[in-house]
Amino acid sequence: MDTFINLISNISWWLWIIIALVLVAVRDIFQKKHTISHNFPIVGHFRYILEKIGPELRQYLVANNREELPFNRIERGWIYASAKKENNYEGFGTDRDIYAHQHIFINNAMMPYKVADSHPHATDKSFLPCAKVMGEHSKRKKPFRPGSIINVSAMSFGSLSAKAVESLNKGVKIAGAYHNTGEGGLSPYHSHGGDVVFHFGTGYFGVRAKDGGFSMEKMVKLVEDNPFVRAIEVKLSQGAKPGKGGVLPGAKITPEIAKIRGVEVGKDVLSPPNHKAFSNVPELVDFIEAIAEKTGLPVGIKAAIGKLEQWEELADIMVKTGKGPDFITVDGGEGGTGAAPPSFADHVSLPWVYGFGDLYKLFQSKGLSERIVFIGSGKLGFPAKAAMAFAMGADCINVAREAMMSIGCIQAQVCHTNTCPSGVATQSKWLQNGIDPTLKSERLAQYFSTFRKEFVEITHAAGYEHPCEFKMTDIEVNVDDHNLSKELDSTYGYTKTVVPFNGIQSLKDCKYLGGKA
Repeated sequence: MDTFINLISNISWWLWIIIALVLVAVRDIFQKKHTISHNFPIVGHFRYILEKIGPELRQYLVANNREELPFNRIERGWIYASAKKENNYEGFGTDRDIYAHQHIFINNAMMPYKVADSHPHATDKSFLPCAKVMGEHSKRKKPFRPGSIINVSAMSFGSLSAKAVESLNKGVKIAGAYHNTGEGGLSPYHSHGGDVVFHFGTGYFGVRAKDGGFSMEKMVKLVEDNPFVRAIEVKLSQGAKPGKGGVLPGAKITPEIAKIRGVEVGKDVLSPPNHKAFSNVPELVDFIEAIAEKTGLPVGIKAAIGKLEQWEELADIMVKTGKGPDFITVDGGEGGTGAAPPSFADHVSLPWVYGFGDLYKLFQSKGLSERIVFIGSGKLGFPAKAAMAFAMGADCINVAREAMMSIGCIQAQVCHTNTCPSGVATQSKWLQNGIDPTLKSERLAQYFSTFRKEFVEITHAAGYEHPCEFKMTDIEVNVDDHNLSKELDSTYGYTKTVVPFNGIQSLKDCKYLGGKA
């Protein structure tokens, strides 16, 4: 034994390296799982290493400022700087190709809107509530006017970390916005003082009966126990994977998640493509009305847009009965998700501008556009895109990935692996420890404040007091090489319905503002 130990101890360090490489080479040759490693022992591993770090190399060293998707470096930089209250200006003029397809132009007025000394914007340039009240037309018991035109979109606890959800909720409280729970249920991390829109899908998490269906009893109790819940949203589909269900593996269901979602620990949970509570449009309307009657809250629906036949059926029922959703959230096919098959994320459902335009035009033709609060969702978290959305008929916008970036997301695009390096989209306690909710909540609030301030300035430049006054003729987009830009009404084939508006002060004085009622 001593002889063996002496022999080992006398081997040089470089010889150990050679031995290790030989062992790796032998392993490579005799394994059959990876062809490259088998055919090119040792050297083949460099190919896999480069493939692994390729996205990071392109993101930081190769791609130009405007080249990346889903959000390029300029867009991410603007969000980061806005959230940190840093200089988010750019010098020497735009580096964007302003002749590119779908580039947005906002027609400014010869004389901008003048802010009087007594105007709310004279003291708070970021004050920008929604111009419509959810549930007012249907005379719900607890109408709700969102205190901000930009809000946090549906992102579940479980998909996002506990500290990320806590940061978002504390941030919307500071910003006077609302926080959509996502379909993972109402968690303690949603309960830090911000207005909440409770969202559920086919899994009915948080309001789930023992058979996997919907429990009205749990819904009523949830609303009674949590008065900060201001509205309820029923998810029919989402932009990144419309018409697809999902499975939550039992291994991911901790006792905490099981309690929040109303499921069993360690047991796989299916979220089917279809709802159990209704199977057709008339039943959907009855379901909405039943929830609104039992809870007193405005009730809306969220969906990605494709075929329009059932939407037309919904509109006809609303005209005939006066019943139906108080708000509709339109998600674009470019919307994000923690995980989705590329075939769905890339190809199923229309992009936001096409889907929203089709839906708004349909409801407008039925005389319903004034009674519904339209919410846009799908990469709209930039003032110019928001101006386009409001000109097309949106009343609010919801942002998800932009909100994530404001609290630290770096677009690593590993949300589906539970290894998010910023701690935002992971359940790893170690990775979450990098998030300070007190700091990150301030950054979300500052992003919202900066967004609204710039949006107000753009609105004033166009000659208006509130973005609800934007007309489709105020926005032009590049459409092709021969007719370089067309106004939105020509591009999408309709003219937006005028939104009733009596001045910003009237919104500030509204008793339903921010869930005050």
